Formats: sequence, structure tokens, C-alpha cells
Amino acid sequence: MPRILVVDDERSVQESLRMLFKLECDVDVASNADEALARVAAAPPDLILLDLVMPGRSGLDVLAELPEPRPPVIVLTATRTVATAVEAMKRGAADYVIKPFEIEALRMKVRQLLEHQRLTEEVTRLRAQVDARESYAGMIGKSDVMQEVFRNVERAAPSEASVLLRGASGTGKELVAQALHEQGPRKAEPFVAVNCAALPEALIESELFGHEKGAFTGAHEARVGKFEQAGAGTLFLDEIGELSPHLQAKLLRALEARCIQRVGGEQSIAVRARLVCATNRELEAEVAAGRFREDLYYRIHVVPIDLPPLADRREDIRPLAEHFLARARDAAGRGPARITRAALATLERYAWPGNVRELRNAIERAVVLGDGERVDTGDLSEAIVRGTQVEHLRDGVREGRLELEAAVEQFEAELVREALIREGWNQTRAAERLGVTRRTLKIRMDRYGFAAP
Repeated sequence: MPRILVVDDERSVQESLRMLFKLECDVDVASNADEALARVAAAPPDLILLDLVMPGRSGLDVLAELPEPRPPVIVLTATRTVATAVEAMKRGAADYVIKPFEIEALRMKVRQLLEHQRLTEEVTRLRAQVDARESYAGMIGKSDVMQEVFRNVERAAPSEASVLLRGASGTGKELVAQALHEQGPRKAEPFVAVNCAALPEALIESELFGHEKGAFTGAHEARVGKFEQAGAGTLFLDEIGELSPHLQAKLLRALEARCIQRVGGEQSIAVRARLVCATNRELEAEVAAGRFREDLYYRIHVVPIDLPPLADRREDIRPLAEHFLARARDAAGRGPARITRAALATLERYAWPGNVRELRNAIERAVVLGDGERVDTGDLSEAIVRGTQVEHLRDGVREGRLELEAAVEQFEAELVREALIREGWNQTRAAERLGVTRRTLKIRMDRYGFAAP
């Protein structure tokens, strides 16, 4: 139950208020300012009923010394001290009642303030959860850079403004575009995606704007384009930097006039879709080089959202890997149930040039090819394992821990050991994997102290 502190020097008032609220609140009492402040310091109440006139220090002194965050305060005052009650309101009191007070009026004020206090605390708790969340609208990430992406999506989703998603290939731009659609007012309408880099220039105009029957060779019937298919939903143009100057001009006209013409058609067709674009290019540089229209750039660049490469958010690798593992297990109906610490350490050290897409593929491969209950380092691709070793050695050289000769020797030792492990310590097969003779391999094994377990 909520806890109320009654601060009044009159015993009759203390008992009256205790009886009034005992069924819905825990009621504590204090007879003066010092006692009240001591009780607040020991156990902060949810609400304070405070008499302004008491022996010694007054209720105004209590208000001035309440620690933050201060609970709501209702001051109790006699008719002759209403002016003092108004002063108390200026100093932070939530409300006041005049003695002798009406019981139901006081009960209503207390209930309203306690409910407001409860809602305020709930909002604070939910905001803290949002700040600490690892996932949002299908996206995963606890890193600061991904938390910023989540906040930007939340802010941009309800608006009608065009959004430009910027980031390297594989960073999840389409997933963010879908989140913008699903978290906004258009979520019941279609989400239509077009990869501008996947279509030849001869077809992309028809794909976007549609065409009329007979517009070109092979156009045996009229076709609706993606703008029309999107309706009042969201049109996502991925890799917009690949559009030709002709299509850039036509897209700009469509955005400014909010209407299109099908290829071979003369009728103007109104379009209502919200535009979300994505690119892995530096469009500012493309504009400076004359390869991308400046006016179109400013038209689609209203709300920019930058997606970080996976190498810049390594704390997200573990939750992402575990998410992809669970999804791959569901798809395969079997597979490893967890990822070992050694495998996770390898994943967290790898450079991930292919970003999140590469991580997803790595986990799916491990599930398909693995036959145990765990994904271990041996289930990861050679490219990832060797890439991790190279990064480890580079770090050592950069940080001054290794000289070149020592780095080369350590790299060779790790390659030999990895080949032996993968071939079950069969020296003939391990030598073939390394491209050396069995005798050379044996020399290296003796040098590095490797022996079959």
C-alpha cells in the first residue's frame, strides 16, 4: 500500500487522518519539523500531509529541506493562514486544504496525487527499460550507437518526412525501414521494397512507375508500378545511389508533385506513399562529383539515420549471434543449442566486413553443418578463424606486444594447430591442408611442442 506521512502537532488531527486513510494507505505521523525530516530520510513516503503552523520550525521549513525527488505535499492550513498556503504552493507543495477540512474532498485530493505519483514512477521505470532494451521492432542492439538508432526510429516513425538510411552493405537498412513502417501510422498499409541495384536500368523505370500496354516491346498488358502498389503505405528504395540521372529526375518530380505517369502513359496518377531510401554510398560526394542530383538529395535527406558497421558495436555480437542461432534452429528443426565461450570470443574478435548479414550467414552455416549440441570454434568457417588470428596478431603488433618475427611465428603456430585440430591430428591430411610435406609439418610440430592428445 502507499505510505502517507502526516505532519501535525495536534494529536487529534493525527488520529483523524490515520483513521481516514488506514484502509487504503500505511499512515505514519510526526509532530514537528525535525521529526518529519528524520522520517522522510529514513523511509521516503509516497505523500505528505503537512501542517504549516507548528511549534519550532514551520511547515515551510520542512518544504525547503525535503530531499529530491520530493514526494507530493498537501499543506494543511487554517483560514487565517491561506496566504501562507499560497506561498507553500510556490515553494513546491502540490495542493492545500483548509481546516476544518471536508473529508471526501481531502480523500479525493490524496487519491489523485497518489495515482499521479504512481503513473510518474511507472513512466520513469518504462523509460529506463527503453533505454536499457536490447531489441526494438525486430532490431537487436544494446550498444550506444544502436540505442541511438532506436531513438531516431521512434522519433521518425510517426512523421511523414522522407528518411535516408546510411550504412555499409549488410548493416540492416531494410530492417530499419520496416521498423519505421510498422511503428508509424501507416503500418496497416503495404510495405513495398525495391533494390535499385538489382534491376537493369531498362526495367527499373517500369518497376517503379508501371507501364501501359504497348509502351515498349513485350509490354503486352498494363502493369502497376511500385509507387502505386505501396498505396498509402511505405515505399523503400534500397541503394538509391544506383539510379541513373534520368530516373533521379523522374523520382524528384514524383516526390514534389505527389503524382506519377506510367511509362507510355499520359494520365497523372496521385501517389501517397511515404518514401524511405537507403544507400551505402557517400551521397554528398556523389553530389559533389555530379553523379547525384543535389535537389533530390535534399528531398530524400530530411531525416538521416546512420547505421553503424558491426565492428563498431561488438557488444551486440553476442545477442545477435544467439538470436540467429535460435532462428536457425527453428528453421532446421534441430541443431546446436548454444554457442561456446571460445566461439563467441572468436566471433567478437572478427572484423565482420559483411556486417550483420555475414554474422547471420556464419551462424546458419554452423547450424546446418554442426552435429553437436554446441557451436564451437571448429564449426566456424576458416575465413572467420583465420581472420580472427590475423586481427589478433595485428593488435599485438599495433600495441607493441609483438615484433614482426614473433608475430609471424605465432601466426604460423596457430595455423598449424588449427589444421591439426580440423583433421583430427592426422598429420598427412593436415600437411595437405597446409600445402606442405608431412616432414615439414613434423618439424613445425616439434618446434611448437604440438603432440596429438
